[in-house]
Amino acid sequence: MAAARPLLVVVTGPTGSGKSELALQLADYLTPRVAVEIVSADSAQVYRGMDIGTAKPSRQVRERIPHHLIDIRKPTESFSAGEFVREARLAIDAILARGHLPLLVGGTMLYLRALHDGLAELPAASTAVRGEIDAKAGRLGWPALHAELARVDPAAAAHIASNDAQRIQRALEVYRLTGVPISQWQQRTHGARDEFRWLRYALLPASRAELRLRLASRFEDMLRAGLVDEVRTLQARGDLTERHPSMRAVGYRQLWRFCRGDCSLEQATQQALIATMQLAKRQMTWLRREQGMKELTAPSDAQAASIGAAIEGGGAV
Repeated sequence: MAAARPLLVVVTGPTGSGKSELALQLADYLTPRVAVEIVSADSAQVYRGMDIGTAKPSRQVRERIPHHLIDIRKPTESFSAGEFVREARLAIDAILARGHLPLLVGGTMLYLRALHDGLAELPAASTAVRGEIDAKAGRLGWPALHAELARVDPAAAAHIASNDAQRIQRALEVYRLTGVPISQWQQRTHGARDEFRWLRYALLPASRAELRLRLASRFEDMLRAGLVDEVRTLQARGDLTERHPSMRAVGYRQLWRFCRGDCSLEQATQQALIATMQLAKRQMTWLRREQGMKELTAPSDAQAASIGAAIEGGGAV
């Protein structure tokens, strides 16, 4: 008889929906019957020195419940979906080898899709080509580059926001290097969907108005906790610019402009809230289209107990 596939649990949702809160409630519910280790699926929490604006779990929390893929890159470095898949698989394999349960938590949808569905073996990044694309974006703006992408790869452009600089850049780079649209490369993939028994949960707020209020309150809490000083410290390094992927993170990008003197704190805050809500809307749209996600409305002990019962009962998709 073939051995049962290992279980992998995913808790995702739009930014500010309470994913980390639910994950910790679930870990507490399962302990000590099942030891849980969390694997972060957050594209900003990988960077050291970016703690407040990424809502990174505190050191006390990480000492109580092991977390992986946090603070593994300098903010000057890039971190791709392919790197995430490799790092996540290493962490998951090690967690399973210890007899523990891997709990994947985060809202970077590209990472989650890459792990579940796989990634094509895309060409390596080209500094020269990226420089050309960045220079053109500097002259014309990223929406113009998005329009260019729509002409050569409409399938990819349909799933990429017109101001998503990182993904537009990569899609155009792949096309320029290979002559093949990235959407065609992505069809040649094999993921981990058949290697695990999956339990995937998505926190989707009851209303956008409720989420908007929650996001505004959270950002105010971040400002009170010292987010402006955190951005000033990053700016003072001297080796970071707005073009680094880490500094494109929502909140950091807007406060960077304030710290540089380009706008008021009130303007930066308003811009950050607009950008955060736009991100949340894109995430919710993605999640509602995703097959196999069990929708939840809010983090709670009752939700954690329900998920815990499903885990202990061996249920999976």
